[in-house]
Amino acid sequence: MNPTHSALDLLSIAPPGWGGVLLAGALATVLISSGAYLVGMLIGLFGALGKLSGFRPLQFLLNAYTTIIRAVPELILIVALYYAGTDGLNRILAWAGLGPIEINGLVAAVAVLGFVQGAYMTEVLRGAILAIPVGQLEAAKAFGMRPALRFRRIVLPGLIPNALPGFANLWMSVIKDSALIAVVGYQELALAARVAASNTKEYMVFFLAAAVLYLVITIVSNMLFAALEAYFRRGQRPVV
Repeated sequence: MNPTHSALDLLSIAPPGWGGVLLAGALATVLISSGAYLVGMLIGLFGALGKLSGFRPLQFLLNAYTTIIRAVPELILIVALYYAGTDGLNRILAWAGLGPIEINGLVAAVAVLGFVQGAYMTEVLRGAILAIPVGQLEAAKAFGMRPALRFRRIVLPGLIPNALPGFANLWMSVIKDSALIAVVGYQELALAARVAASNTKEYMVFFLAAAVLYLVITIVSNMLFAALEAYFRRGQRPVV
């Protein structure tokens, strides 16, 4: 370590410290993860409903989507989707007589990670829906509830408590997967730590600092999901 700069100096918010860069990277990680998580949840909801719809062509497409996404490593998917997707979009624009575009790194990160998350969300939500007692749905049909009303009053309140443990796991997963977004050129926490370490040669200091920030995000997330689960399971008898 440079004798003129202690670890606290290197991690300070103001220069020559890199603390501000790490905190900005942590914020970028949370923003990317949150956006991808919401995109994945939206894809997963439609995917789960599609798999349970009984429409065979749609079921085949969704089965292929979830199988391929869960089989291929995330890093390969991110690189392939980003570069192939950008190239494909620009080819379509060229065919339409328009010029090429450069996709924003944040938008690309959210879209790619969200597409990957969607496959896992599909299975989590499908399992949560299947866990709802069939008798509740049959009773709703007997009372003449239309599908939209059944979804709002029966399916949605029933699936949330069942899906929350899976939601928590997928949130932790997307937080870690956000580190892979560095390959498309967007700086999040892991890349910020690497940049700081390579400039100062203090690898241990900055990678430990990044690990602590990831741990803080995880602890806060665990507390939030525990509170959500306690809220949505209020009134339910605990399973022993």
